[in-house]
Amino acid sequence: MSEKPVRVRFAPSPTGPLHMGGVRTALYNYLFAKKNNGTFLIRVEDTDQTRFVPGAQDYIMDALHWCGIIPTEGPGIGGEYGPYVQSERKEMYRPYAEGLVENDKAYYAFDTPEELEAVREQAKTMGMPNWQYNSVTRMSMKNSLTLPADEVKRKLENGDPYVIRIKMPRNHDVRFEDMIRGWVTVNTNNLDDKVLFKSDGMPTYHLANIVDDYLMKISHVIRGEEWLPSAPMHVMLYEAFGWEAPRFAHLPLLLRPDGNGKLSKRDGDRLGFPVFPCDWTTAEGELYSGYREKGYLPQAFVNMLAFLGWNPGTTQEIFSMKELEESFTLERVSKAGAKFDPEKTKWFQQQHLRAVSDEDLAQLLIDQYGATTDKARLTKIVHLMKERATFPQDILTEGAYLLERPAVYDEQTVSKKWKEDAPALMGEWLQQLETLSDYSAVSVEAAFKSFIAEKNLGIGAVLPLFRLLLTGQGAGPSMFEITEFLGKEEAIERMKIGSSAIEALK
Repeated sequence: MSEKPVRVRFAPSPTGPLHMGGVRTALYNYLFAKKNNGTFLIRVEDTDQTRFVPGAQDYIMDALHWCGIIPTEGPGIGGEYGPYVQSERKEMYRPYAEGLVENDKAYYAFDTPEELEAVREQAKTMGMPNWQYNSVTRMSMKNSLTLPADEVKRKLENGDPYVIRIKMPRNHDVRFEDMIRGWVTVNTNNLDDKVLFKSDGMPTYHLANIVDDYLMKISHVIRGEEWLPSAPMHVMLYEAFGWEAPRFAHLPLLLRPDGNGKLSKRDGDRLGFPVFPCDWTTAEGELYSGYREKGYLPQAFVNMLAFLGWNPGTTQEIFSMKELEESFTLERVSKAGAKFDPEKTKWFQQQHLRAVSDEDLAQLLIDQYGATTDKARLTKIVHLMKERATFPQDILTEGAYLLERPAVYDEQTVSKKWKEDAPALMGEWLQQLETLSDYSAVSVEAAFKSFIAEKNLGIGAVLPLFRLLLTGQGAGPSMFEITEFLGKEEAIERMKIGSSAIEALK
């Protein structure tokens, strides 16, 4: 590992909402920085103004904040290497691009879009559908390598449109070590002369990315596998500038649940699960759902994401953010694509929900879900329902019978369990309940066991009927704890009302 201080960045483009794959990239950068006592920063790469989407930058920052992925430097935060939005750094890129031209590492290209399209079309007719502007073809194009120096000067002085392209050397092996994939070697004959500086005065991603990483002293570039084909060109740019390149690590793709292809933004609600951290509404009013609004806890979402491509080398699966910070290493990131599993995601959610204290979960239901029950009572409801819930809102919906008497009774349980002797049996159990002075769960359970022993009945002959009358449900948490929560008066009233209501249905 490099001896210089660890500085990593997440560099999203504000072209739309942040896909969960982008969140994972941010997370791995954040964890790597934390593990190595380094700095994690956000840099917004908005050099492609044609694809800029209003609100996207705010969405990105909001989503990362919800996840607990908090940068040390970035937009709205500051830092000594700002500004952290590339469009605000616009003026600093041109000198670097022109410096490459002066050092014969790049050149001016005056070809118009129409001329380039004509060349591509002509190449297709000659059986070359993948024509590239490269070390061979550039010598037949309109650029500062082929035009006389005085004509180049005149064009520049006249303000003729141009781009600056990297001058890729011919037949040169570019070799670099990827921290996940090992050594990578690519010959420059397979690379084209990418545009570094556009005619609109903005740098391309490639130039701005390298210049900013250098000026911001980025030590490690941890990014998605889709950028691996660009890495050799970036290495060449570092060489052209005479700068030491950062270390690279290219993360595996996120795959669809069936493993068939990359998980994309379009897969979202179409496959029945979110692919964005938070809800996103397009300019046309189309809603894409997010994990936050579905009720996922941020710690569960982050835990799930961490395991999409990384494992700790142990059997432990449930991690807090702090534990992830202490355990994460790039050495345990896989080269292979990581298959997303929506059911496993729900399992992570269930485990983290159970780990939240009853009091904190009650407060969350009040703050985020508008629960109006007083907190002490709500905390008891949480205690009863938490183990059976997947999302916080499940506690309110599936435990509604704890706050209101049931209006309907589970048809399957009624059909299966409510036989001719049920009213009489429940009448006898009701008499037992009416005699109890102690309505604690322990006391009710003891009375129940005594009752079924006396009647020589199994639990299954009585308890489902008792549950049906008090809750209207066929399953749920401990009936004795439910009885204690409802209290003697309410429990007895529900027994009477329920029995009459069910008999009226028969």
